[in-house]
Amino acid sequence: MQPKKILLTSNGFYPDISPRSFRATELAKELVRQGHQVAVLTHPRPGCAEFCAQHGIEFKDLGHITWPTPVIKGSGITRLFWRVTARFSSLLFEYPFIQLMPMLKRGLKGESGYDMLISVAVPHPIHWGVAAVRTKSNPIAKVWVADCGDPYMGQENDTFKPPFYFGWLEKKFCRIADYITVPTKASIDGYYPEFRDKIKVIPQGFRFEDVKKHEGEKPTDKIVFGYGGMFIPGRRDPSELLAFLNSVDPNLKFEFHIYTMTPALVEPFLAASNGRIQLKKVQDRDTLLYEMSKMDFVVNFENVGHTQTPSKLIDYAILEKPILSIKTGGLKPEVVTEFLNADYRHALTIENPDQYRIENVARRFLELIDKP
Repeated sequence: MQPKKILLTSNGFYPDISPRSFRATELAKELVRQGHQVAVLTHPRPGCAEFCAQHGIEFKDLGHITWPTPVIKGSGITRLFWRVTARFSSLLFEYPFIQLMPMLKRGLKGESGYDMLISVAVPHPIHWGVAAVRTKSNPIAKVWVADCGDPYMGQENDTFKPPFYFGWLEKKFCRIADYITVPTKASIDGYYPEFRDKIKVIPQGFRFEDVKKHEGEKPTDKIVFGYGGMFIPGRRDPSELLAFLNSVDPNLKFEFHIYTMTPALVEPFLAASNGRIQLKKVQDRDTLLYEMSKMDFVVNFENVGHTQTPSKLIDYAILEKPILSIKTGGLKPEVVTEFLNADYRHALTIENPDQYRIENVARRFLELIDKP
């Protein structure tokens, strides 16, 4: 394939720790490795410009989101007020990420001549901003691919559904984009039927060889297992598992290491666990995977529904560790007990792990440039 000129825009990029940051970062790196000219339009962050220069990526400054996020502070009624303010400003106005729309209008001004434009969401105002700028007279790129980690209007794992008026913005970007890419076939059901012929399934991708794993003997004789990621009350919720673990024979030596930026659902169980449940400091992806490579098995908390699939399952596949998959409201204590006894007959199986290799993922994006 002849070298292509590609512009990628994303709210998340190195060194951010998030699935969408990993998506944009790994894809940009691999496209350069395959000989293409890649520019990334994103926010400036400490080390980001240097990282781009190191990997042959052209960094374009999108600017900072300056609209202030409501800070949850105080206690009692005051704290409740700020929690409600933060929650509903996000739900009703997509605040503060709605600012991405005018930012992209400025950032994309004068950009043209690309073979492909890839916009990476969440947050979805990334797509809305591109849709507000791209026209027949100024297409920016031959092909626009709107990459979606999760659906917006069709999402299943938030407490509240998005307001109906955001449906107009979703339909607009779906109408203007040449392709919509989603990580799994099941994700397609989260989008409006009239646009599903544009949808291509391209999973999350990583360079397997970059993952450093622990070698040698296991560091401890205890049973050690872990989870890294976000929790959602009543949906991706650890409460049932943690309560069960606290009821297990106190003579059984195990440690459950949890790396999360949403510790509130874990903290009530820590004291009673006597150290068997441990809340750990959030780590960058490479460090986290190395720590997990020392463990006996790893834990997945399933999403509600089938349109959103946790991207951490790819990391778990790379680690080649048994996966204990937990469904909120459907804990099977006998399966947890099996895992605690090194019986992995009910471990979750990841099909065809090679599909998650970034070199294969990048090629599938490139195929869309000349696809009829």
